Amino acid sequence: MKKIEGFRCVDCATESGLQETKYTCPRCGGNLSVVYDHKALRKRISRKSLKADPERSLWRYLDLLPVSGRAGIPPVAAGWTPLYHAKKLGAGLGLKGLHLKDDGRNPSASFKDRASAVVAARAFETGEKTVAGASTGNAAASLACMMAQRETKPVIFVPRTAPPAKVAQLLVYGATVLSVDGTYDQAFDLCREACDEFGWYNRNTGYNPFTREGKKTCAFEICEQLNWKVPDFMFVSVGDGNILSGLWKGFTDFHALGLIDKLPRMVAVQAEGSAAIANAWKNGGPIRPVDGRTVADSISVSLPRDGAAAVNALKESKGFAVTISDREILSAIPALARGASVFAEPAGAAAYAGLARCAAAGTVREDDSVVIVVTGSGLKDVASAMKVSGRPHEVGTSMATVRRVAAREKIS
Repeated sequence: MKKIEGFRCVDCATESGLQETKYTCPRCGGNLSVVYDHKALRKRISRKSLKADPERSLWRYLDLLPVSGRAGIPPVAAGWTPLYHAKKLGAGLGLKGLHLKDDGRNPSASFKDRASAVVAARAFETGEKTVAGASTGNAAASLACMMAQRETKPVIFVPRTAPPAKVAQLLVYGATVLSVDGTYDQAFDLCREACDEFGWYNRNTGYNPFTREGKKTCAFEICEQLNWKVPDFMFVSVGDGNILSGLWKGFTDFHALGLIDKLPRMVAVQAEGSAAIANAWKNGGPIRPVDGRTVADSISVSLPRDGAAAVNALKESKGFAVTISDREILSAIPALARGASVFAEPAGAAAYAGLARCAAAGTVREDDSVVIVVTGSGLKDVASAMKVSGRPHEVGTSMATVRRVAAREKIS
């Protein structure tokens, strides 16, 4: 593809062609980033051309994606999710310019549809027969959704602790589901071994360089939806680090094309029990494995597979990392629902919990513009939401009981 120059290694900066390697750096084994010919693309992409484009999905950015045509594009529309000015939610934190990007509105109800749509289209275009992936649920559900209408179904490796709602999605979409008696990291490694042995195409986050390409489209949308006013801060819940690095790549791609004149500060929000990227950023050292335990299964990762790229994004953007407790994560679910009418799964609510802590500390101030990305719907993990949302009032069939509840709750 003429629009793509090749790959650049995140770790050693070695450049390679698309035909030289499939997944990782041929020199050091590090993760790869897709390099575009921005000079050529400037002639094809402008604010004017985007405004005139009626497409309302991530494929409005086809020129900036590693797919040459529309033949293999999945038939469901991922991307172009709503961006809300969360006035009530922001007022509670003392912030005027808080916006919320609701990616739970994607076809399979998570941000991961962006990556899976691009990987599925890429796999079709390059003639891959079987696509496989490991996931705690969302990436797997998105891949199954994007490939549901294909003859060959994907092979999915999930830890047996994955929430039932996410497993149900996999089965309903017709994927071959392999339940792993272990962690996400173990599922990831087993998937990679199987792909090597059977020749399956590996969709795994932080291993397949094209997942980042799908995820960067969220940054493109935010720029357009904010009328090209780039936010001061982007708060992102982080597990593997691929969403953070993907968003940063989106902003830098648009900046290289001259579409935006500034870049946001990226903020990685991690659970205290799964904070490998935050630790590496704070200590200035390499990514080291952690326990990975947290109620937010989507960001429960021992060894982040795109950790180096995520840390680079924090450094390059002059951003930072913040860690939060599981209690703060769960409390953020009703806070988002009642303050912005958005029902988020634990990982999706984590970014708000991180912002709340930073606002209280004065790290983010009243006039700062902030965007939170809600990465998944609360319907993905209803059990966690029920822990903090209370229970129904049991009234039997008695109007007298209804009156007592109304009086107690002061409902007029």
